[in-house]
Amino acid sequence: MPECWDGEHDIETPYGLLHVVIRGSPKGNRPAILTYHDVGLNRKCLPSLVPHPAPPRSASAEKCVFADKLCFNTFFNFEDMQEITKHFVVCHVDAPGQQVGASQFPQGYQFPSMEQLAAMLPSVVQHFGFKYVIGIGVGAGAYVLAKFALIFPDLVEGLVLMNIDPNGKGWIDWAATKLSGLTSTLPDTVLSHLFSQEELMNNTELVQSYRQQIGNVVNQANLQLFWNMYNSRRDLDINRPGTVPNAKTLRCPVMLVVGDNAPAEDGVVECNSKLDPTTTTFLKMADSGGLPQVTQPGKLTEAFKYFLQGMGYMPSASMTRLARSRTASLTSASSVDGSRPQPCTHSESAEGLGQVNHTMEVSC
Repeated sequence: MPECWDGEHDIETPYGLLHVVIRGSPKGNRPAILTYHDVGLNRKCLPSLVPHPAPPRSASAEKCVFADKLCFNTFFNFEDMQEITKHFVVCHVDAPGQQVGASQFPQGYQFPSMEQLAAMLPSVVQHFGFKYVIGIGVGAGAYVLAKFALIFPDLVEGLVLMNIDPNGKGWIDWAATKLSGLTSTLPDTVLSHLFSQEELMNNTELVQSYRQQIGNVVNQANLQLFWNMYNSRRDLDINRPGTVPNAKTLRCPVMLVVGDNAPAEDGVVECNSKLDPTTTTFLKMADSGGLPQVTQPGKLTEAFKYFLQGMGYMPSASMTRLARSRTASLTSASSVDGSRPQPCTHSESAEGLGQVNHTMEVSC
């Protein structure tokens, strides 16, 4: 792999082109951080009404206070996150046709299924010469990355899955979605997927900002195809080991993240019940709503540092916010660049040590 792939790339895959953006350069034998966004979002930098959680350090930083990628920019531009990103190359993946400036798909175009979206990712991994990745996905992107890890487990070192819903829609849900589509605009329909009813009612500035961005940035015909495919997904074929014969599960460490009262809360809780409790951490974030990576980037950054420590990376990283809240997972492992580390995660819940199910209730 060249020393630096920094920039935008279009990667040929078995199911069409994928637009990806690389930030940074490879660091030894470490995995890449690969992100996948939710429906209606992408990784483009745009004005936002979300305040920056930390004061800028320079005039140039001040100009970027309100710069926001629809899905990941607030998180990755957060000041404390730089301690992480300097150690990893980051690969942002846009779902087909969802990037800014994408051409509209021709009439009759068949959008890739969720399984096919997952099967496109090995082409990205191989193109850049990554040995394996740590995936960060939100909503539909979390589902795609979970599928990717199930189909290609050797390519995935760990997963951070925000707002994942492992369940396909039943016919009642499908009919309700169809009816909603007849009575609401596509941006409003997507907003009800991203935000809680409380946020839609009370956080009008943030919601209006996203309504404008979803309606103006992403090609609406392409977005409709992605939305339709996500809503026709099947159940994620996972079960907790030992509960059914030959149960399939995610073999890598997983951190599940959801905001309190988020639309995806029930789905994330169910996903947690289907994963191996010895390698899974469930992080429910207070006061974060439907997009915890946007509203609480500091808390999420701190939790991500613990997650990386549990896999043997960044043992000396500073831990402050969650340490003060006494609700974080405490991990200890050595960082080895020359070989793939063995997952080792030990967790302390808000209730105390020794719990089988690793849960962090963050309210700081």
